[in-house]
Amino acid sequence: MATYAELTIEQGATFSSTVTVYDGENNVFNLAGYSPSAQIRKSYYTSAASNLTVYVSDAANGVITVAMDAANTALLIPGRYVYDLVMDNAAVRLRVVEGIATVFPSVTR
Repeated sequence: MATYAELTIEQGATFSSTVTVYDGENNVFNLAGYSPSAQIRKSYYTSAASNLTVYVSDAANGVITVAMDAANTALLIPGRYVYDLVMDNAAVRLRVVEGIATVFPSVTR
């Protein structure tokens, strides 16, 4: 089962967060050979999605960085979104993190 985590994204600002992935026995998961991807959507049923930039920061220690630049966060409509982060290799797809992403509006333009 994926870990639940809430994200806070400020509209028009650079967003970045790190995630450490653990296995079922609470040991760090070695991410060597896995490719991460993540999206946010207004609801689970919405076809429109925004991609998050995701990369493995430290494979041996299970660390992933999730990010979005200021130009792309500026395009998000403030409110609540759902997201998940998956890891793929040749044999399997793992959903490692999921949750709510809240986008707060920007005042300064």
